[in-house]
Amino acid sequence: MQKPRIKGIGLAILGPLLWGISGTIAQFLFTSKNVSADWLVSVRMLVSGLLLVLFGLITGAKASLAVWHNRVDALKLIFFSFVGMAASQYTYFKAIEFGNAATATILQFLSPAVIIIYLMFRTRSLPRRIDVISLIMALSGTILLVTHGRLTTLAIPLQGLLWGLGTAVTASIYTLLPGKLLRKYGSIPIVGWSMLIGGVSFSCFYQVWAEMPAFSWQTYSGVTFVVIFGTMLAYLFYLQSLSYIQPTTAIVLGSFEPLSATTLSILLLGISFGLPETIGGILILGTVGLQSWAAMQTQAPVS
Repeated sequence: MQKPRIKGIGLAILGPLLWGISGTIAQFLFTSKNVSADWLVSVRMLVSGLLLVLFGLITGAKASLAVWHNRVDALKLIFFSFVGMAASQYTYFKAIEFGNAATATILQFLSPAVIIIYLMFRTRSLPRRIDVISLIMALSGTILLVTHGRLTTLAIPLQGLLWGLGTAVTASIYTLLPGKLLRKYGSIPIVGWSMLIGGVSFSCFYQVWAEMPAFSWQTYSGVTFVVIFGTMLAYLFYLQSLSYIQPTTAIVLGSFEPLSATTLSILLLGISFGLPETIGGILILGTVGLQSWAAMQTQAPVS
């Protein structure tokens, strides 16, 4: 295996690992430190967006500002900032707040099934056989995950389930919406500006400066990890991996996010994860593997 590919795989694993860890830390902050998802999302996007924009300006100011010189693209970026970036961040953390990090992260991986349904209606065509299998796996996995195998009851709060399903929808929008912008301007400017715009807008509504949580080293260490490691560095690592490996490979390795979130939730937060929900999680993550495998059949290897 070539060294660049090894580096890409390492980065593609490290980014999702940090995302998963930050989700577990966020659950700890919500349940034990009286931190709200509204406040954490605002701070996360505001600080991470500012740092990413500054990083982009330092490494290439012209490229970082280029999107603002095109009116149509600038409007697309602003739209994506609210409908894609801010919405996906908010629904994910609300799903953790009302449910738990493990379930929220796995439900987020229903996004391939959402995309399949969307494309089916958009193209007015029947799904492929592999898409039908993926949808059946996703539906079966979701039922097992949220009922723990007891089909007459929900094992997580209804709000947690609804926000989790919302996370799958917004993650799909986040995946589909910015494609042209990313190809034209690069990932760091688009992700950085969209986070900063989302963070500023959230701050206006939730006034992060007026709702600061009580100080403790655990609280602010946790917030710092979520902002720096779980957001800025995680995005940089994951996006940088795409320079060395195929996006489909990176998507499969993204399964390390629910793996780390689930493992830490069980070990540190006492979340129960039995056989039915484990099977459900595997089925949901399996849809990602199936769709990635199908995509790789039509892609040439990275040179």
